[in-house]
Amino acid sequence: MIDFSHIPQNKKLFLFEIDDVLFPKKDYLLQIYYLFAQFVEFTEARPIASEMIEFMKETYLELGEEVVYSKTAEKFNFSNNYHENFERLMANGHLPLKLFLYNEIKLLFASIIERGANIAILTKGNPVLQLNKLKHMDWQGFDKNVKIYFIDELNFRNIEPFSYIASENHLTESDLIFIEDNLSK
Repeated sequence: MIDFSHIPQNKKLFLFEIDDVLFPKKDYLLQIYYLFAQFVEFTEARPIASEMIEFMKETYLELGEEVVYSKTAEKFNFSNNYHENFERLMANGHLPLKLFLYNEIKLLFASIIERGANIAILTKGNPVLQLNKLKHMDWQGFDKNVKIYFIDELNFRNIEPFSYIASENHLTESDLIFIEDNLSK
């Protein structure tokens, strides 16, 4: 969780990364692991979902998300043909539960809006995946007029994100602040 006490209050546009800033990324991943385990159990007709969910969770917490699929496929002896299904669920899965904003974020959003400043999302990674996370968030009304920018998409188009966002919002780059995982620019 980020300590928001050091964030300058005089900015006009606050840009937020999604993962581990707005909500715990693991809340998304664990729900995807649940959906995937249910899918494999149904497809394989083997009662392995509960054990698989626990294994995927432990693997994620101990070794990181990059190895969860390969370790799970190895442990539960299923075909690599499921990798595409796993990736599809990761990007487009319909979560059974909403993702909840950190309480500190809700307080910060309220403070930003009260001062008349704006909130936007600036996120790195697969735009489809990141948009799916945003779609499943319980915004509690804070999402009104929030613009979303994708770093990878802007970089692909050879556009420098901060100057583009400043220009689009009729601001200078010094009017922006980017709040990402324990760092801010």
